[in-house]
Amino acid sequence: MTARVVAPLSATLSARMSARLASAALTAACLLLAAGLARAEALLELDVSLDPASRAFKASARLNPAERDFRFLLHESLQVTGASAGGRALTADAQTGPAGLRQWRIRGATAGVPLQIDYAGQLPPLDTGRDHRGVLQRMPPMSSPEGSFLPAGSGWYPQAHRMFGYRVQLSLPGEQRGLVAGRLAAETLPARAGEPYRARFEMLQPTDGIDLMAGPWRVREKRVARKGAPPLVLRTYFSAALDATPGLAEGWLDDTEAYIRRYGGEIGDYPYDSFSIVAGPLPTGFGMPTLTYLGEAVVRLPFIRKTSLGHEVLHNWWGNGVYVDYASGNWSEGLTTFMADYAYKLGESPAAAAEMRLGWLRDALALPADAQPALRDFRSRSHGAEAAVGYGKAAMLFVMLQDRLGEAAFRQGLQRFWTRWRFRTAGWGELQAAFEEASGQRLGPFFEAWLKQRGLPAVRIDAAQASGRQLTLDLAQDGPPHPLRLPVEISAPGRRETRWVSLDGPRARVSLALDFTPDSVRLDPDTRVWRRLPPGSLPPILRQWIGAGAPRLVNTAADADARAAVDALARRLLEQPATGQPLAAALAGREPVLIAGLHGEVDRALATAGLPPRPAEVAGSGSAQVWTLAPAGSRSAPVAVISGRDAASIGALERGLPHYGAQSWLVFEGGRAISRGTWPASLPAVPVVLR
Repeated sequence: MTARVVAPLSATLSARMSARLASAALTAACLLLAAGLARAEALLELDVSLDPASRAFKASARLNPAERDFRFLLHESLQVTGASAGGRALTADAQTGPAGLRQWRIRGATAGVPLQIDYAGQLPPLDTGRDHRGVLQRMPPMSSPEGSFLPAGSGWYPQAHRMFGYRVQLSLPGEQRGLVAGRLAAETLPARAGEPYRARFEMLQPTDGIDLMAGPWRVREKRVARKGAPPLVLRTYFSAALDATPGLAEGWLDDTEAYIRRYGGEIGDYPYDSFSIVAGPLPTGFGMPTLTYLGEAVVRLPFIRKTSLGHEVLHNWWGNGVYVDYASGNWSEGLTTFMADYAYKLGESPAAAAEMRLGWLRDALALPADAQPALRDFRSRSHGAEAAVGYGKAAMLFVMLQDRLGEAAFRQGLQRFWTRWRFRTAGWGELQAAFEEASGQRLGPFFEAWLKQRGLPAVRIDAAQASGRQLTLDLAQDGPPHPLRLPVEISAPGRRETRWVSLDGPRARVSLALDFTPDSVRLDPDTRVWRRLPPGSLPPILRQWIGAGAPRLVNTAADADARAAVDALARRLLEQPATGQPLAAALAGREPVLIAGLHGEVDRALATAGLPPRPAEVAGSGSAQVWTLAPAGSRSAPVAVISGRDAASIGALERGLPHYGAQSWLVFEGGRAISRGTWPASLPAVPVVLR
């Protein structure tokens, strides 16, 4: 099955943000404004015309409001030009709405009589200057010749129901192509210059938002035969440059097919008839029904197909196939991380999977404990603390659950959950019920603790004693007790064995019969349990500074341009504003300290403060280096250092450096990381006392 070019186009891209994340504020507002209950079978029909060159937008919406006094939100750039029901003109009044939005009110709608709303305006231009954090926030509908992106949460269409199906008729200039999530029901390509491109899309399964994107793309298509179902249609929407790269589009299509086959076998049949990969200018990626948006800059990178594509494809089962009950917490990101990202690492090697688990703990431990929400309170990723919990802790929950239930019962639980809740809304409680049915185990205490408790339990072996070949362990955990199953590595010269023990309360004594005399034990050496590791076990990573509550900045630059570059980088890198301080004052506190400037100035500052010099891992290479230092001696503050060759070298870090929070050190050449790593962890062994 070979890919074929559907339509040769000129240049570039589009972008998108997840409806599940971006539309949260708008959906909440709609629910407050609308009377009556949302109906999953409600249908929204849109006829949309968009001219990216002028950013002119015109649309007609047909819907069935649940109330006579219909209120809805539109972006402030859009105006209602007419409203009618059953051939009768209705009045539309504009009122103040949430930031960037305008509330509209239409009186006199009749139940069962479709309401038509005509509206138009000039959209804001596409904002390609947003960084990774910027695209995680609610964005306006945007349009430009190089790409248009109208996110679900931007107010580009009236929404009458929380969950709804839709049909979208889209008209664009002939050199443009566009899409929304769903089935491409019809498409008319321009036969000659000046004719428009037209397409009709359908999503008849209930959804909570519509994302529209357009750009001057080249489109490639691959059809995959399916037993007892229509062919699966896979597409790439790439810029001309990306599309011309030998084997690139074909590689994405082939890998997409492989992921769909894999997850279909593990969970259940793929729930749609198509999937598209859209390359856009915004620096991130999202999964939504039938398509994924990925930043154009990463599409060329071969590892992205291994580390990101599977995650986005899998969201067609979790999040877009079974909908998330956000009121009870977002389980989808953790389950998807576990089944896609973590599964990829597990397939690579057990050591790679262990490193990923350790990375989740690094991320969580690098953040202030009081900044970490409970897992049940996670809704979407907007900063480091939420990502560490909603992705890392949630994925570790599934690691621990699979260790508890066994792979067979765990897999059966997932399949039960999918079969029962496909195209329905489910929460953590429904997941728990599916796993309980599959395993026959009572899992209430497990889910109760891991969903409600904040932070990480501190678990330790207080004593280890052996009498002959009988090993006795005294276990303890601080804070609210978690129901724990813990692997213990038991060692002797030439022998190593792992046993699992339980700790459900603050303390427990466990006796184990062995066939050898041990000399040491290590608790959870492969980090299979969400827990706080002993002090000094994990050297610092940049996340500790990115998510710090009150970071300190020591700007060593004397040159005005370099000084301004340091300040701008700190604003972009740190989630909380940094306080500028002299070196001695900053190091006297406990909050993370960032020292930044040009090479010579940084080296002199380190020497003055008695801090270790530039480490061998970064010395002598690249245009900029970044590294971290753990607290040592009388110094309680962790220190990160950013050192650049000149002001431009520091400025070049603004876009890329915030993405490397999991690293302890990096070397950059311009804006590209050419080397990176984490300082090694050290999980201590506990000696066994012989009696």
